[in-house]
Amino acid sequence: MANPDLVAVGMCGNLLEIWEALEASYRITAILDDNPALQGTAFEGVPIRPMAEATAFPDARFLFLIGSERTFRIRHEIVARLGLPASRFATVVHPSAAVSRFATLGHGVGIYAGAVVTSNAVIGEHVLILPQTVVHHDVTIGACSLVGSGCILAGGVQVGERCYIGSGSRIRPGITVGGGSLVGMGAVVTRDVAPGSVVAGVPARPV
Repeated sequence: MANPDLVAVGMCGNLLEIWEALEASYRITAILDDNPALQGTAFEGVPIRPMAEATAFPDARFLFLIGSERTFRIRHEIVARLGLPASRFATVVHPSAAVSRFATLGHGVGIYAGAVVTSNAVIGEHVLILPQTVVHHDVTIGACSLVGSGCILAGGVQVGERCYIGSGSRIRPGITVGGGSLVGMGAVVTRDVAPGSVVAGVPARPV
């Protein structure tokens, strides 16, 4: 049986880092990106087309990969512009990642190489968990958040929607990171983070 079609959204580093996992399970038919400099080009033979053409692929699944420290708060708006129901988004787990059968993954989640998601974790729609991150028991990550590489989210951590957890961060058990917040690279979070905050340092403090 042929692999199902998939359209990747965002010609970016997040796509490059999960490309092999996509190739293993899907036939990648297009990459959607509105960067004018990319129009008419291709990556690995896959054409790059504007995001307005999402409806041109009625049988494909989608994976939304746009996300950085500059765009994390508007990821939900970009997803909404695609005009697709949640069921059209694929959830992709890299073959080297480990996800507990007791974890719950929403639509459009990407779990990258070497990541670990343990028991009772709940991962919201369009969350990306980058390489070598560990999400411990009973963690909740809200929709459209992005967790960088090499992070440790200890048991019971609650991350709100549209957050950015910088690479190498550590968040102690039971901490709440409010929606729309950014945790800087290498931060050690020992206190709750108010919604919309930017925190950094060891221990993490508002910036």
